[in-house]
Amino acid sequence: YAMLLSLIFLIVLVAAIVGFVFRHEIKTNFESNLNQALKDYNVTADRHSEAVDTIQRTLHCCGVQNYSDWERTEYFSQRGIPRSCCKNQNDCSEEDLKDPNKAKLKVFVDGCFFLVTSTMESKMSVVAGISFGIACFQLIGIVLSCCLSRYITNNQYEMV
Repeated sequence: YAMLLSLIFLIVLVAAIVGFVFRHEIKTNFESNLNQALKDYNVTADRHSEAVDTIQRTLHCCGVQNYSDWERTEYFSQRGIPRSCCKNQNDCSEEDLKDPNKAKLKVFVDGCFFLVTSTMESKMSVVAGISFGIACFQLIGIVLSCCLSRYITNNQYEMV
């Protein structure tokens, strides 16, 4: 039992270290994937487009760095900025969304990349605290199982 707990503890420890060391690569990958999702937005109407809409609605943001990122997409040339960027869904017409100057007043101007990464970083302290607590319980379990196995002799084990 102590060896199993030790193995799990080591796996969690390695995962935490890898996540910490490669956090910048994770950000870079996320940014490139978000750019790709904007580029392919609603061309295939897939889950990536739905994810972009959800991020934009939930975090009140638009585009990767800002709302003008949409101007470089195929979707913008056809329909303008997506409705998921609108501050007020009732006050957002398709004509307004096709004109970047009018759209600036009607859509969220902040980009999603900074908001997503700052939200993740703010939640990381909570995740780290919970992980540290679980690791402490695992270490206590390892120590107690080693103590228990040391005090049990073969004769006592057979009697139980």
